[in-house]
Amino acid sequence: MTFLDTPGHAAFTSMRSRGAQVTDIVILVVAADDAVMPQTIEAIHHANAAGVPMIVAINKIDREGADANRVRTDLLQHEVIVEKMSGDVLDVEVSAINGTGLDTLLENIALQSDLLELKANPDRAASGAVIEAQLDVGRGPVATVLVQNGTLRKGDIFVVGEQWGKVRALVNDKGQRVDEAGPSVPVEVLGLNGTPEAGDVLNVVETEAQAREIALYRENAAKEKRAMAGAATSLEQLMANAKQNENMTEMPILVKADVQGSAEAIVQAMEKIGNDEVRVRVLHSGVGAITESDIGLAEASGAPVFGFNVRANASARNTANQKGVEIRYYSVIYDLVDDVKAAASGLLSAEIREKFIGYATIKEVFKVSGVGKIAGCLVTEGVARRSAGVRLLRDDVVIHEGTLKTLKRFKDEVGEVQSGQECGMAFEKYEDIRENDVIEIFEREEIERTLS
Repeated sequence: MTFLDTPGHAAFTSMRSRGAQVTDIVILVVAADDAVMPQTIEAIHHANAAGVPMIVAINKIDREGADANRVRTDLLQHEVIVEKMSGDVLDVEVSAINGTGLDTLLENIALQSDLLELKANPDRAASGAVIEAQLDVGRGPVATVLVQNGTLRKGDIFVVGEQWGKVRALVNDKGQRVDEAGPSVPVEVLGLNGTPEAGDVLNVVETEAQAREIALYRENAAKEKRAMAGAATSLEQLMANAKQNENMTEMPILVKADVQGSAEAIVQAMEKIGNDEVRVRVLHSGVGAITESDIGLAEASGAPVFGFNVRANASARNTANQKGVEIRYYSVIYDLVDDVKAAASGLLSAEIREKFIGYATIKEVFKVSGVGKIAGCLVTEGVARRSAGVRLLRDDVVIHEGTLKTLKRFKDEVGEVQSGQECGMAFEKYEDIRENDVIEIFEREEIERTLS
């Protein structure tokens, strides 16, 4: 039994839709203290569209003000009639915090799967769906695949969306390497030549040549769909141009994120922004660090680049500075969406902008009793400041954001360390630090935005 947890936020519509399409039973979780929300209604529609049976889990029944019957009544308006209302949809009252009703929920799932006679053939070439995909440090492109038919084995040649590969390793949900994965088993697949899209279907094929040919055909077909658009380079300039030139109806942007699901959620949120005069167009979206080729595309089409939990590598940063391409970094999807909305509507009020004041590279990691792990660092750019915010980057992807517990020069605690000097740093409540990690030091400042 494999559970897929889809986010409830409005931006993740596709993830919920995909979740309904790759599952056999949908568990609709509704909070007993706040009843049916817009995302609940959307999840019902996704389940109905995919033709998947539903079990309602009425959660938080331990809360004050919980009213399971109100939930049941609310669901009637959306044509979900539970058994207690003389319908055929199973419902269970549960509490995730203290475990109430979870055994009953599992029994109902087992009962429903017996009635549905869920079966798959393990003795055929594997096929499955990509749940999530990312570019991992050290491991390359990694896809989390839910095998739906057949058995996926180490050494299998496969094609998935516009990518192909040969299974180098399979990692199960406990982080252990396995040799094969049968129907309904989720595994991380290593050995891809690129990062696929979440929702792509994986199919095992007989030869490498066949896999290459299919992937290349799909890639060319997708390239033909991707068109370019042009304007200015920063959000402010784009909007200034929009005011001067009424024909400028599109605002092009590039998006790079840490995982495919986030990139997709951002792209969909962008598609909803705009009116008769301005609309946002995502020229390209992908996972992993912002590269020189991204900056090249941004310059050619006059688009700013948005990084969500990723950073530009050094050469991309330099190129962006030379070409005047704007790069903006975010760690909250709604901040990114709000900024683009504000720019698209010309409401450029004061904003909190991050200013990078320095970068440091971890040269060595020491263990100090009573303190924990200390990073021996070299400040490579700008200045390291004790009072500033810090982020840990591994392969240009944000691993952690927080504050410094300590900043030392030799044995003394200091306020700041200049570029070219060595120092010791320790993070507050975080110890997963490694050699060659980069520490980004930043301060937040309020900036008045203008269109001029």
